[in-house]
Amino acid sequence: MPALLSAVGLGCERDDRVLFSALDFSLEAGQLAWIEGPNGSGKTTLLKILSGQFAEYQGQLYWQGEQLDRHARALRGDLLYLGHHSGVKAGLTALENLAWYQALAEYRAPNAEQRRWQALETVGLRGFEDVTVERLSAGQQRRVALARLHLEPRLLWILDEPFTAIDAAGVKQLERWIAQHRDSGGAVMVTTHHPLELSGSVGHIRFDGRGGHHVEL
Repeated sequence: MPALLSAVGLGCERDDRVLFSALDFSLEAGQLAWIEGPNGSGKTTLLKILSGQFAEYQGQLYWQGEQLDRHARALRGDLLYLGHHSGVKAGLTALENLAWYQALAEYRAPNAEQRRWQALETVGLRGFEDVTVERLSAGQQRRVALARLHLEPRLLWILDEPFTAIDAAGVKQLERWIAQHRDSGGAVMVTTHHPLELSGSVGHIRFDGRGGHHVEL
């Protein structure tokens, strides 16, 4: 069985500076990769390459053994990307934001409306569904974004600083969701400055900020 996601000779330069080069890794189902390194070392750039948002790179990417194009089209139905910023629409309610996500990402799961309500309940926002996001706290806005994790099963989660703006209880809850996704056969790639406290195996891709890297997967 081929790996879910593989990189061969992956490299990227930004502003005439090599962020990383000759990066090889294979991510299997049931694996979590923690992307580490100092600010500016290429962590977010790597996640944007893998999710098809940045096409200026060297090397090859493979999804389940098939070579990806520069926009990762083959991944769209299997990928959930959650960026550093919440990405929610301030003028929409929490419920409307989730409906917008479902339409934008072409969600295929049945009972779309029921899934929106269940997702809001899971992240603790039931009762706030008709409140526009601009009236919610920063932590609640982040929870609207995190509700996307529960709208439809996606095999690969790519999470860039997902713990931003959530409290200690929310951190523990998100750690449980990440571990549950990994343990149920999903795969996760995550950047975070928060020390991950997860049971089970955690792999690492470490950038040194000077173009070098170390992989433990």
